[in-house]
Amino acid sequence: MGNGVREGQVDFKGQDVEPTASAHLPAEGIQEQKKVLNSLMSGALAGAVAKTAVAPLDRTKIMFQVSSKRFSAKEAYRLIYRTYLNEGFWSLWRGNSATMVRVIPYAAIQFCAHEEYKQLLGSYYGFQGKALTPFPRFIAGSLAGTTAAMLTYPLDMVRARMAVTPKEMYSNIVHVFIRISREEGLKTLYRGFTPTILGVIPYAGLSFFTYETLKKLHADHSGKSQPSPPERLLFGACAGLIGQSASYPLDVVRRRMQTAGVMGHTYSSILLTMQEIIREEGLIRGLYKGLSMNWVKGPIAVGISFTTFDLTQILLRKLQHSTNVER
Repeated sequence: MGNGVREGQVDFKGQDVEPTASAHLPAEGIQEQKKVLNSLMSGALAGAVAKTAVAPLDRTKIMFQVSSKRFSAKEAYRLIYRTYLNEGFWSLWRGNSATMVRVIPYAAIQFCAHEEYKQLLGSYYGFQGKALTPFPRFIAGSLAGTTAAMLTYPLDMVRARMAVTPKEMYSNIVHVFIRISREEGLKTLYRGFTPTILGVIPYAGLSFFTYETLKKLHADHSGKSQPSPPERLLFGACAGLIGQSASYPLDVVRRRMQTAGVMGHTYSSILLTMQEIIREEGLIRGLYKGLSMNWVKGPIAVGISFTTFDLTQILLRKLQHSTNVER
């Protein structure tokens, strides 16, 4: 009897505890999946909106970066105007389809990876649920940018080619891939990869670090948990200005290496590319060519990107919460 009662109690307890544990695990998994999906969707939209808004300026900047022409605001305006007269208004967005094919997955991966890296580093350093300290904040941004760049690099190469060539040369994105593979080899799709990664580390690290730091300072001094949309735009603009200024010379090197096959140059390494640019055009005029345009384009793009991501995240959370309440 006694043994029978004990066995009955053990069986009862086992049956009572097991469903409770199994009920919580799937719920946590579903919440994590929703969080990742929200980050991917918000990041994709943020990247698409930001890049489309500044596409004409971005194309003009690339055209100066890959040529030996001296940059000035007046020359940039003339180039935009000549492009408009000769090829039409929508030609100012030439290459934007390739940009979207690249930037949507890039931004989705970058923002989603940043959220995940923040969580991992927060757990590692003991800041779970709190704002990270400065160094982990920079590392999270750098890792997010590096992850996204590694996974989407060939699309960036294709976009650069489309931006600097006449439409007769490449008819669409697939045509660029085919011609580069046939005429220059598959390795060409990764030409300029090293300066890209070296540039992404300070760019993404400083951009995310600056934006997160400004949001934290705002919360500490204003007492508000969230900044307003105009404040988010301003914080994002500051982040873009600092991040792009720090990594700009490597951006010029990257573009030169990416477009070497169609611009009549041969660049075999980062150092040799830098040396040739400095020898032919000078240090400042060569490696910082188009930076003043980036100071206009970059802050706008990064400000729009961060703001769109944050506001989309907030909107999606509210929609999910209202759906859960209705259920």
